[in-house]
Amino acid sequence: MHLNHSRNSQRQVMNLQWLMINPNRLNQKRRKPPNRKEKLLRLSKKDSEKPEQVITIDNDVFKAEMTSKGGRIRKFYLKNYQTWYHRDIPDTNFYDNHVQLVNQMEGGDFNLLFVTKDGQLINTKNLPFESSLTNWQYTIGTTDSLTLKYTYSFGEEKEIIKSYTFYGNRYSANVDIELKNLDDIISSYTYDVMWETGINFVEDNSVDEATFTAGSAYSGGEQVIVDASSEGERVQKDISGRVDWVGVKNKYFGIIIAPHTPYNDGGAFLEGYNQSNQYGAREYYSVTLKVPFKNQNYQKDSFILFIGPMVYDLLVSYDRNFDAIYDFGSIFGLQLLRPISEYLILPLFLFLHKFIPNYGFVIIVFTLIIKIALYPLTKQSYKSMKRMQMLQPKIKELKEKYPDDQQKVQKETMRLYSTYGINPAGGCLPMLLQMPILFALFTFFKVTIEIRHEPFILWITNLSSPDIITTLPFKIPLFGVDQISGLALLLGITMFLQQKMSIKDPSQKALVYIMPVMFTVLFMSFPSGLNLYYFMFNLFSIAQQYYINHHKIDEELVPVKDPKKKGGGFMSRMMEAAEKQAKTQKEAQRQSKKKNKKF
Repeated sequence: MHLNHSRNSQRQVMNLQWLMINPNRLNQKRRKPPNRKEKLLRLSKKDSEKPEQVITIDNDVFKAEMTSKGGRIRKFYLKNYQTWYHRDIPDTNFYDNHVQLVNQMEGGDFNLLFVTKDGQLINTKNLPFESSLTNWQYTIGTTDSLTLKYTYSFGEEKEIIKSYTFYGNRYSANVDIELKNLDDIISSYTYDVMWETGINFVEDNSVDEATFTAGSAYSGGEQVIVDASSEGERVQKDISGRVDWVGVKNKYFGIIIAPHTPYNDGGAFLEGYNQSNQYGAREYYSVTLKVPFKNQNYQKDSFILFIGPMVYDLLVSYDRNFDAIYDFGSIFGLQLLRPISEYLILPLFLFLHKFIPNYGFVIIVFTLIIKIALYPLTKQSYKSMKRMQMLQPKIKELKEKYPDDQQKVQKETMRLYSTYGINPAGGCLPMLLQMPILFALFTFFKVTIEIRHEPFILWITNLSSPDIITTLPFKIPLFGVDQISGLALLLGITMFLQQKMSIKDPSQKALVYIMPVMFTVLFMSFPSGLNLYYFMFNLFSIAQQYYINHHKIDEELVPVKDPKKKGGGFMSRMMEAAEKQAKTQKEAQRQSKKKNKKF
């Protein structure tokens, strides 16, 4: 889908801005612009008579349709990835049951844009190119390659040439852009290489898919992202200087354009908008590389064009930082979770799949390994909470002994903690240390393409989407959910059992019922792979807690020999803070009594 016509004016403004930051360009000698009337005649009469020629390129991993109209990519099917709605149709109906990433409603993509010296804004999507190949279909062997050259001539040996070199086993193509004798036609000091129609929505839940859709660029050693996440929102970002690549992605697939040699005086322009339709809010993005125009008789620029799945190892293999587009999740916009997913979770997950073919069982074994790895933290948390529970009678005695002196109670409580070597934060700290891993897994299972359309057992036929067992005739208030997930129900039941085993405080009994119900409804719309992980995590937690309970770990309160050493700096600081607060309160009370005596 096109962005609206304001893009044209936006690009004209950008060209003026480019001129302002490159004032030395003004001193270059310009040739007399071509006759406007004659040029318009060539673009309208001759070009409109040429028929469109479509060529199909077939290799091991994709089937692409190339069109002479604009010399661009018309459709791009991925052979190893099926659509969600026609997965069971035999391969004889290839075009219906395989993912197609190009927005064909706009006739294709990968265009050039430039301003002529007579003021025209030329987008090559409207130009009829001549193809170097004449057949309608070509198949490339695994070790072979094929070059398709598109040429558009303005006359008088003034040409634009787009050459695509495809390889037998790659998702990417090498693209060469040649500009011949256009120095008296192009007036701007850059020309644009654009992917302006975004990427197709190919999943069953387009609203969920849109949350992972974004436009981005890699510049200055980091990824720059535009994300129109709010309804009706329009976002733009102009980048100056070196840009290693620009790209657009959805949940599982991406499109990347990268110059073979990045330009230090180049740039990029990213644009996106959010639009609602009958299926919900969707996001559309346009990405542009600004390529310096050298104002010479001949110029050749080379690019890598990647259209394919966001498989992490595949992106890394290009050694061009393409893996930065892989979404590992973030916290408040910071990539704090990325190292955990990138260097721990993903390698372990893929390693297990080498020995376990079914990804559902991979998730179960993966969950068990994570649970075992976290066992020392869980055990320490349990021990700390157990000691705290056993200390409650002594704390209750202190409250009865000093009913009107809360500061004294607090001070003596800290002394008790120190005497028995208890850290009040000991129960919470291990749980907090686990949270980054749990948050990382939350995103990991939602974007990992390896589990897309992978079945498990029984009713679970797709680990990347909810395992719906029935649909309600109404939507659940607040959550807007009307579909019931089997794994979400199991998750809720195990959470209830776990809460029942761990929560003993009567004042917190309501949590035993509230939390499982809330999480059950919340997880109804989550992928079954994610729900399977959390269900198994709860199940292993119940078994673990049962084991700890029946082995009577640290059930006796024993005073430590050296409280200062056992309690450490934390307890010392806690006691000092309690004493300081007590002194402050006493001083405040003394000053208050002193003032009262004056009156």
